[in-house]
Amino acid sequence: MASKELIAKLREKYIQNPPEGMSANEIREMDDEDLLDMDYFMHEDDEFFDEVDW
Repeated sequence: MASKELIAKLREKYIQNPPEGMSANEIREMDDEDLLDMDYFMHEDDEFFDEVDW
């Protein structure tokens, strides 16, 4: 399971800049697993995604 700190950082990132078609409020109300899934699928094609230092 991901750390609460990582989840909080991701949530803040997506609240500040929601993905197209979503609102900041929808991000706020997402459960942690849905937020992590969304982030994964948004970056699954990024070559260096696993090397990002959060």
